[in-house]
Amino acid sequence: MNPVFKFLLRLASSPRIDMQEDYQWVRKVQKLLSSSPIARFRSLDDKIYSANSNHEIPVRIFYPKKKTHPEPILFIHGGGWVIGDIDTYTRACVNIADYLGRVVYSVDYRLAPEYPYPAGLNDVYQVAEILLTPLEEEEEEDWIIMGDSAGGNLAAIVSLLLRDRKKWMPKKQVLIYPVTYWDHSENSPFKSIKTNGYNYGMTIKKIQSFMELYAPNLSTRKSPLISPLMSEDLSNQPETLVITAEYDPLRDEGEAYGKALEEAGNKVKVHRVLNSVHGFINYPAFTEPMEEALKEIQTFLND
Repeated sequence: MNPVFKFLLRLASSPRIDMQEDYQWVRKVQKLLSSSPIARFRSLDDKIYSANSNHEIPVRIFYPKKKTHPEPILFIHGGGWVIGDIDTYTRACVNIADYLGRVVYSVDYRLAPEYPYPAGLNDVYQVAEILLTPLEEEEEEDWIIMGDSAGGNLAAIVSLLLRDRKKWMPKKQVLIYPVTYWDHSENSPFKSIKTNGYNYGMTIKKIQSFMELYAPNLSTRKSPLISPLMSEDLSNQPETLVITAEYDPLRDEGEAYGKALEEAGNKVKVHRVLNSVHGFINYPAFTEPMEEALKEIQTFLND
């Protein structure tokens, strides 16, 4: 790993950042650093009403420079269910749309702690159910559901809920370094929590803080609706690609979820991006980790 980049990661791992107290200014910094939507003429802001119609769920639609595949992508952003939004993930969604030649729908779900679990999950599920359900039988459309980090967590859980409620399912799902387990302390059963949890930007302290803001009650965090690895039934899931990062604390639990899906009879591919850290989906498309991930996703979706 580049020594300068490693030094910057150590700075980002500073224990001075307490996410439970500092999440609001982190959001403000993200807003300042995120530019206006790229190629605005190729994006469209829309909205979907919640199940009880008491609030709107923003959805931004990104159109690729050249559309080469009809199957659209429902993208769910990361940020620990606490930070991140459509604007901060605009660059990532533009890169995904252009590289894969597919239309991308990005969901702006409600964030904790103002709206703790299950608010964000309910928003994403509502959008998924509406978009995936064809208006008429003959208009059936194959969808891909994709998310990174907490968004990968929500994508995985939405797929489980769609199955349980006998709704239309995505054809494939792409889970990028997803959160799949409830414990991110030294007691975690996953080695990467201990080896990668202190010096690579995303620390276990931050992850645990995000979890506590999203679901303050420990027993709730153990639910399969927050920790899909706790699910007793992982059968009948979409064909899945799990992408992990070598120096990510979440690496092992993401790969464990892929293995659990495979053992439940699903078709799964797990790909670890070497010499990479959590969060690379927001890097420019030409960077090595992002380019490698996009190539893997392209191969998986086109297979």
